[in-house]
Amino acid sequence: MTDLALSVLDQSIAVSGASEDQAIRDTIAMAQHCEALGYRRFWVSEHHNHESIVGTAPEILIAAMAAVTSRIRLGSAGVMLPHYSALHVAEQFRVLDAIAPGRIDLGVGRAPGSDGRTAYALNPHGDGGESFPAQTRDLLHWLHGLPLPEGHAFRSIAAHPRAVSAPEVWMLGSSDYGAQLAAHLGLPYAFAHFITDGRGAEQALALYRQNFRPSQFCPAPTATLCVWALAAETEDEARHLFRSRARWRLDRNRGLLKQIQPPDTVQISADEQPEIDALWQRSFAGSAPQVAGKLRAYAQTMQLDELVILAWTHDQVARRRSYELLAREFSLT
Repeated sequence: MTDLALSVLDQSIAVSGASEDQAIRDTIAMAQHCEALGYRRFWVSEHHNHESIVGTAPEILIAAMAAVTSRIRLGSAGVMLPHYSALHVAEQFRVLDAIAPGRIDLGVGRAPGSDGRTAYALNPHGDGGESFPAQTRDLLHWLHGLPLPEGHAFRSIAAHPRAVSAPEVWMLGSSDYGAQLAAHLGLPYAFAHFITDGRGAEQALALYRQNFRPSQFCPAPTATLCVWALAAETEDEARHLFRSRARWRLDRNRGLLKQIQPPDTVQISADEQPEIDALWQRSFAGSAPQVAGKLRAYAQTMQLDELVILAWTHDQVARRRSYELLAREFSLT
């Protein structure tokens, strides 16, 4: 296997001591930074009513990032399709492809990216994702200027602007559902390793590869994993920075969503320390050579040639440095 290609997921995290709007500007700046470092893609997420993750409109962020970059692929990870009409999303991403031709990825997901009440507020007429497969089919047809099936109520409707290129659609998931749908539709598939700490990843990728049906959108199985990873100059520094996300994870597991706290102020009790130690052991965190070794080994086990890296730190400088260190380890530039 040749050396790994690396991409980025940025979630516009809210950190203690900074305004939420600064998180959006930090994401745009990070896209520029990661393009200069040689990363392949830069994806942004969609969450709502979330105290920790404030990126609510990936399509707007993608447009802003396209204005300040020229090479890196930009995309969503993802657009939560049940909140919207497929035509509306197709039109948005056709416009994005006109702004940055051949550089747009459209990752779609079925999960709400929020709680049930917020999902209802976003789309009171939604069906909880029951129509997601049909929505995805319609989206693909509109994005590529293909006619919808005979008898479809919207067969005469086209998504504009038309162009030679089209966004690359990815199916996102953290369970078997997305893997099986991606295989059925013949789409690239991205598994959210960072949500499950890898649980279910091997089974999902196996299902995807075994059941994949080639399509005009994707002729062969194409998969990636999105992992949380943090590199620092030393393992001790990485352990210190890790405290911020570890504290957040413990709080989330107890139903609390908070801003990311500085590692110096994080309090961890003796009873909580075993959980922290277990999180560290499962993580892709440490010095740059340590993290690179873990990523390469895991990618080889999972038969992948690309990984998407998500890094959470309280300090934006430390996060930028983590991406710099990994870019050097993988000779991206």
